[in-house]
Amino acid sequence: MTTVKRKAKQLGQILIEQGLLTPDQLQQALEEHRKTPKSLGRVLIDLGLIKETDLVRALAEQVGLEFVDLAEFSIDPGATTLLPEALARRYRAIPIGERDGKLLVAMSDPANVYALDDIRTITGRDVQPVVATAADVEQAIQKYSGMDGQVEALSAAAADQADDTAVEIEAAVEEAPIVKLVQAIMTQAVGDRASDVHIEPMEKDVRVRFRVDGVLHEVMHSPKNIQGGLISRLKVMAEMNIAEKRVPQDGRISMRVGGKQLDLRVATLPTVYGEKVVIRVLDKSNALLRLEDLGFMEDAYQRFEQSFRKPYGALLVTGPTGSGKSTSMYATLNILNEDDKNIITVEDPVEYRLAGVNQIQVNPKAGLTFASALRSILRADPDIVLIGEIRDKETATIAIEAALTGHLVLSSLHTNDSASAISRLVEMDVETFLVASAIDCVVAQRLARKLCVRCKEAYVPDQAQLQSAGYPEWLWPEIPELFRPAGCSACSNTGYRGRIGLYEVMQMTEEIERLTIERASADQIKAVSVQQGMMTLRDDGLEKTRLGLTSIEEIARVVK
Repeated sequence: MTTVKRKAKQLGQILIEQGLLTPDQLQQALEEHRKTPKSLGRVLIDLGLIKETDLVRALAEQVGLEFVDLAEFSIDPGATTLLPEALARRYRAIPIGERDGKLLVAMSDPANVYALDDIRTITGRDVQPVVATAADVEQAIQKYSGMDGQVEALSAAAADQADDTAVEIEAAVEEAPIVKLVQAIMTQAVGDRASDVHIEPMEKDVRVRFRVDGVLHEVMHSPKNIQGGLISRLKVMAEMNIAEKRVPQDGRISMRVGGKQLDLRVATLPTVYGEKVVIRVLDKSNALLRLEDLGFMEDAYQRFEQSFRKPYGALLVTGPTGSGKSTSMYATLNILNEDDKNIITVEDPVEYRLAGVNQIQVNPKAGLTFASALRSILRADPDIVLIGEIRDKETATIAIEAALTGHLVLSSLHTNDSASAISRLVEMDVETFLVASAIDCVVAQRLARKLCVRCKEAYVPDQAQLQSAGYPEWLWPEIPELFRPAGCSACSNTGYRGRIGLYEVMQMTEEIERLTIERASADQIKAVSVQQGMMTLRDDGLEKTRLGLTSIEEIARVVK
């Protein structure tokens, strides 16, 4: 019997069937293709008719292979270590997992039979190739190659150790694999713009997660036997006691990554499966940001500037942990930091070193608390005082009195909005007339993720969406379109890249002072402040959504 081989579909036919191209567009591209040596696929991309991802997907179908979008695929970090980085880059191929007992390998050119033979030989596995764009493969290699050899070498070394004594661990943490692994983790963290690195012992492995733009993302799982060496190495670098595993510890690391000097704040926490390590990446460029770059709307900025330009009074910045309070206070200090000003801060901890500013680190063990440091500061002839956080009545009282005696005081509080800061101070038993006289301005803030400018999608919202979001009905005709996240390689397929501040600036007017003395509720104070022109956190977020900076969903996530 004679078998007839099915004829492969033409590229143009596939694209038309997928609804990515019209016959007229294909004809236009074919005419251009005849005039140039470029391939038909490249002509289609250059004409803007399709994207590279669409082309690669269609080519994969043409040769009967599966297309994989690596931005959406859950890559197994363990699989990526099976192929050396040099070969991965040469063949533009990376192992991404297993399927039906075969090693799944993403390739930009699956027709390269020499590459497939080499990968089979090196890994000792049957290989199933899948197709991915060259850009996605390159990005995956860049992301995962830094840790492959280090994890494997460290795991092998750990397996050879019969005993987990402190002496052996201390010797092991200076060995090359563990040193390189820590360097690789931090290099990837900087490349991914992570603010925090979480190294978490699990029951059977060790999980590494990065917090990027305020949201945690899982990066890798490592063998359980590298746990002791990895955590001990970090503790040694942070000058902690590696023999003590039962109590939390804190430390700092200064290291160079990619030509950039990093300050890292390290905290350990004993858990049932071992010590969890959280590393805060302190980017000094954040301390040098200008207030105008943080996301203040013009009216809110003018309100705030009226207050911080005054020679005395108290300015409070409120919000939950991680809302950017320190960044706002540092940015304000950068404006006020002049040769004729004596600026002293008391912080816990001192995150960024500022030139020309006298910074004090709180040390409760030595008796140096916010309150005791503040008393000493006021005897050192300051013009401007920054208090990291008001936590108790004593600190609050001294800060308020300092604001009343000719000092400009900046500090933070943990409250949900600006009006609640007044109630919080009153609850600390600070006299209401002192609060009313000393406080000049309260800024409440949050951080919202910014839409990725490369992939954000415009859409026309219906009235139900606008009403649900909180836009007033009179504004609906002025909102022809909004934007939502799509996802691309530039933003790791999240649809967001970077963050922007949401601000609520409440000035202490005569009416607010009177309500404070009368011990009015936070809701009453907020209502009056809104009548006087204050834009609430939600309204500020909705305005930034209207301007295309963020999305309705993101505002709903960060502002309740």
